Amino acid sequence: MTTELTLPIEGMTCASCSARVERALAKVPGVVSASVNLATERASVQADDGTPPAALTAAVVQAGYSVPTETADLQVDDMTCATCVGRVERALLSVPGVTEASVNLATSRARVTRLAGDAGDAALLDAVRKAGYGAHVAPIDGDAPAPASANPGLGDGWQVAVAALLSAPLVLPMVGDVFGRHWMLAPWLQWLLATPVQFWIGARFYRAGWHALRAGSGNMDLLVAMGTSAAYGLSLVMWAGDPGGMPHLYFESAAVVITLVRLGKWLESRAKRQTLAALDALRALRPDTARVRRDGGEVTLPLAEVRVGDEVVVRPGERLPTDGTVIEGRSHVDESLLTGESLPVPREPGERVTGGAINGEGLLVVRTGAVGAETQLARIVRLVESAQAKKAPIQQTVDRVSAVFVPVVVGVAFVTLLAWGLTQGDWAAATIHAVSVLVIACPCALGLATPATLMVGTGMAARRGILVRDAQALETLRAVKVVAFDKTGTLTEGRPRVVAALPADSDAGATDRLLQYAAALQAGSEHPLANAVLDAASALPKSAATELRAVPGRGIEGLVDGRMLRLGSTRWLTELGLEPGVLSAQADGLAAEGRSLSWLVDESADGARRVAGLFAFGDEPKANAAASVARLQALGVTTVMVSGDHAGAARAVAHQLGIFEVRAEVLPADKAAVVAELKAGLAPGERVAMVGDGVNDAPALAAADIGLAMANEGGGTDVALETAGLTLMRGDLALVAEAVELSRAITRKLHQNLFWAFVYNAVGIPLAAFGLLSPVLAGGAMALSSVSVISNALLLRRWKPAR
Repeated sequence: MTTELTLPIEGMTCASCSARVERALAKVPGVVSASVNLATERASVQADDGTPPAALTAAVVQAGYSVPTETADLQVDDMTCATCVGRVERALLSVPGVTEASVNLATSRARVTRLAGDAGDAALLDAVRKAGYGAHVAPIDGDAPAPASANPGLGDGWQVAVAALLSAPLVLPMVGDVFGRHWMLAPWLQWLLATPVQFWIGARFYRAGWHALRAGSGNMDLLVAMGTSAAYGLSLVMWAGDPGGMPHLYFESAAVVITLVRLGKWLESRAKRQTLAALDALRALRPDTARVRRDGGEVTLPLAEVRVGDEVVVRPGERLPTDGTVIEGRSHVDESLLTGESLPVPREPGERVTGGAINGEGLLVVRTGAVGAETQLARIVRLVESAQAKKAPIQQTVDRVSAVFVPVVVGVAFVTLLAWGLTQGDWAAATIHAVSVLVIACPCALGLATPATLMVGTGMAARRGILVRDAQALETLRAVKVVAFDKTGTLTEGRPRVVAALPADSDAGATDRLLQYAAALQAGSEHPLANAVLDAASALPKSAATELRAVPGRGIEGLVDGRMLRLGSTRWLTELGLEPGVLSAQADGLAAEGRSLSWLVDESADGARRVAGLFAFGDEPKANAAASVARLQALGVTTVMVSGDHAGAARAVAHQLGIFEVRAEVLPADKAAVVAELKAGLAPGERVAMVGDGVNDAPALAAADIGLAMANEGGGTDVALETAGLTLMRGDLALVAEAVELSRAITRKLHQNLFWAFVYNAVGIPLAAFGLLSPVLAGGAMALSSVSVISNALLLRRWKPAR
């Protein structure tokens, strides 16, 4: 059987391009024919059933073109264990046009990557429903409700209570035996109590188990349905064989197992709800309404009706409803839940504010810059959800184990039945031992161990101002041995200031005159050094410059008060044929301190040039940079500075911070090569991280094993959210060490959960097979296993960074 797939293709410009794509697609195993239409930019491929679209996409990319894709998020109901995850993923991957599907059991969400224009939402939902699960499209604006499976309702709770009430009398005989009393109920009464538990309370196990069988797989529900049905059926047979007597029946085993499993799933769902607490806290930051200026007055509108450009009035103590720029008022704003910054930050006209922050003591008027799904808060929520939807590498190994888990357990139960029956001749006991094997086996704990830990971990990180874009980055960060830092804006404040203004003249007004002339030349520039000059001269009278001309790589020149002035680099000074003169010694001293130098040259009407003065600029290290570097080094991490600045400035900053390895005068395009060189010097399994502002450091962030983009105030945030595996939401270098420590804590917790999940099954199944566990104990252990895994993951919320 063959299937026709249509692939959108970007980047083709001529007939030779389409022919090249056709040849690339034809080489993919399973492809029968491929035809590319240049006009529509689409390829029609006839391929054998089972040919993965991802292989076709990879062939097109390798040929030098791109296949546009899009993502869709689905909420999937009724999943109970890791095998359910595999079944839903296979169902989604069977939809033509789907290239990737990842299902998270802890969040009950599926993230699907599909070819643009293919595999519509209806087809995806239909595939999930045919696999036996409920599904609907999840909201995309960052305001998704909690998953149904993680929000236990009244129905589950009261069903568990009813099951417990019906099962309690069946357990009384075991309690009576302890006191030497015979409290055994009549067979008909046992049957009457157990039947509603088996077929009403336990109906979900039959439904889900049947869906699994129809799909050619198994799951936890199938194991419970088989085990309890065997105990219930055996009891009916034994009762029929001795209708007037008091035979030993196993109705209590069937009823109690169902009750315990339902109780366990209910407790599990409540615990899972707590793992989403960080996301819920972020969603709750956005108010429902906004006070907007309209037609000369203020009106309160639902947030959905606020538009970009609207002027929003925010009173003291209120949350900012939208992102925007302050146009009136001054206040302090608490952004702690967004950036992890514990202290309120001052905001005044012209400065940006983020929706969800709390306004302090003053009234603010904010011009809206982003609303709805485009706000920083919504994007942060989507980023956290995306990280939680992705699987860590170790989870892929767990999924492969889970795929064969149920068939293996059924096989062990069958062998247990035959072994006990043939060797002991007691087929009733043999059946009960086989039931114990079926009931104690728990793929749930395996399926929840990794995603539950990562959900808590990513939520913890988000609350501290560390946004995880890629779960793999969070897991890999624990193995970091080298952290490379960009200098400007990462290790330093990124705001140069004038540290020295030295005139060549010695008269009283020479310094002010020097600053006035330089400020006149720089008045229209946005260069950071120009801003430093303008700040230094802000209190002085203004002069105007004419005939301004920028000289690339050198500086700027223009007429000020009838004098031709030039302001630029030492290189330009040399090219103009000038020497520092009386400022030579001071210039050498400032250069040795790592200061950046600019010279002002004055040219008279007769063409004679002279050095009028010298400016030295400094970009101070961040207040906690040295402590943060020392903290990383204490964790066994080597720190390296990679900077485009000249060697003197880079080494001066590195010396202040305790960084011993410096790569200076590195162009942005060459930083990736430096990162590759650092990676080459490490042992297998050791990793390199790069920390930068996410703009000109993008190649290096991508080249590193883990990129950490620092979203400094006033810029870089938008790019940072889209570049690195982790984004630091404030310019605090302490977050780098915190991220490493948190990664190691998450990995330890993850390994603990996987260890106990595997050991539980490795020990429990043999004990049941050898007849050392009754079905009731097996059911209780199985119910507690997944609850214990989630509870252990929740202990991660107690983690605090070392200080």
